Amino acid sequence: MFRGYVRDFSAPAASLDGPIAEPLPSNEQEFQQLAKLADAHHVTVRALRVLSKLANEGGHWHLEEWCEAALVEEQTRITHAVEWLHAIVRCLGDSGCPVCVIKSLDHWPDLGSDLDLYTTCTAEHVVRVMRQKLQAQVEGRSWGDKLANKWNFRVPGLPELVEIHVRYLGQTGEQESMARRVIERSVTKTANEHTFPVPAVEERVLISTLQRMYRHFYFRLCDMADMAALINSATTLDFTELRRAAELGNIWPGVASFLVIVAEYAGRYGGHVELPSEVIETAYSRELRVQFRNSFLRVPIGPAAALYSSQLFTASRHRDMRAVTRLPLLPPLAVSALLAYRFTGSDKGIW
Repeated sequence: MFRGYVRDFSAPAASLDGPIAEPLPSNEQEFQQLAKLADAHHVTVRALRVLSKLANEGGHWHLEEWCEAALVEEQTRITHAVEWLHAIVRCLGDSGCPVCVIKSLDHWPDLGSDLDLYTTCTAEHVVRVMRQKLQAQVEGRSWGDKLANKWNFRVPGLPELVEIHVRYLGQTGEQESMARRVIERSVTKTANEHTFPVPAVEERVLISTLQRMYRHFYFRLCDMADMAALINSATTLDFTELRRAAELGNIWPGVASFLVIVAEYAGRYGGHVELPSEVIETAYSRELRVQFRNSFLRVPIGPAAALYSSQLFTASRHRDMRAVTRLPLLPPLAVSALLAYRFTGSDKGIW
């Protein structure tokens, strides 16, 4: 996929640089396995466009047909979800809830498995609007959801869940000052002829860092592609402003480490990302890389633990009392989720 596009994923490359070492799917079962993995990594459209092109050039007509059928199905889903997303954003905005679409549109032309929003409104107002105007049902909230102050809604007619982060960001809801910047510095993005408020490029990097380096500790392929494209195409990405905002949230080492991981991975698979020397020098290590394990790109646990400790120490030094009182809740939450997963096969209700 990285070799199938130009630098910012805006258009397919004229041809791939060099031969493909891996064999193409030879039967429908192999194709379905590949399509399932692409879906899990939120790159279905970008990956299958490249695969369809390779199939066409190699005369693999059945493979090309499978790709095109899967693309039609996925793009139909995305069109439907974007229509609903526009309606939800407009409804909340008209009801006095300023919102910003976070994460979901970062993967464009792909779309994630749920629709994520951030608002500075109160939770009571959000729930009332979603229930009364959209007939949405509130999903059960896990311990982690309550700490993060986020809510999931099931909207009739919309297969995807709507996840709304209310006033705070971070796994324990520790980010307050940094979170306010999401609305204050929002820009617009057009998708399927609809215009949405989205975070500025610096906040996109911060939100992705919080999700990958301080919560899940794994990457999806979409994260690599999204950030590589963002850095390569966004002339407005201001690393000085990025660092200032990251330090406001006590996570600059995590941001630098996140970017180093993206640059290393992109370079390994045919992409190219240039980072300022100050970013590389302040990362946990310039040798950071992820490992493909259990279907995802896993962050080494050592750096993850060190970054968490650094965040807590810096928050203490800056007297960020919200972070200081909430971050210590993360290790017991993570241990509880791990134990629940090992005994029941699910961490539902905890993480």
